[in-house]
Parts: sequence; C-alpha cells; structure tokens
Amino acid sequence: MYEQKKREKDLKSRASKVVIKEIRFGPNTDDHDYEFKKKHAIKFLSDGAKLKAYVFFKGRSIIYKDKGEILLLRLAQELEDYGKLEQMPRLEGKRMTMFIAPKKK
Repeated sequence: MYEQKKREKDLKSRASKVVIKEIRFGPNTDDHDYEFKKKHAIKFLSDGAKLKAYVFFKGRSIIYKDKGEILLLRLAQELEDYGKLEQMPRLEGKRMTMFIAPKKK
C-alpha cells in the first residue's frame, strides 16, 4: 500500500500542469488595444501556456456578434505561427470564446 501511494505521488508530481491564460476583448476593440493584447497573447503562447481569448458582450452590444467573431478569427490567423486553433469561436451566453494551444518547440 505504501509503495503504491509512493508511486502515485511520484507520477502526479511529474505530470505537466496546463496553464490557461485569458485575454478579453470587447466587440468594438480598437486597433491599438488589439495589437497590445496580441503581444501579450504571443508571450503567453511562447511561454507554453494555453490561450483563452474571448469577446465579452455587455448590454445591447450582443448585436455585434459578427464583429466579435471576426475579431477572434483575425487573432487566430495572426497567431498561427505561435499556436494552433483548438476550438473555433463559440457563443456561450454573453461571451464568445476561443482556445489556442501553443505549438510544440
């Protein structure tokens, strides 16, 4: 029993922990803000963390769903060199979420 618990603890300590970093956009995010957040996204992906990018729709801004999707797809295309798209943009309540996994080194 002791040996089994010791092995399990050893395996658990060697398991890699997945870090998820988030970046939040609005549907009308300006170009400068977008570029600034994209730099952070590149840094997160190069450090080996997964990226969760989402557009948050406040109040009546939900009518700009298409703008939000275009923004996220543009981000995914520009981050192609650093990571691969894991999940296409999907609307969940007031958020449109997308996941990008880092490329292996």
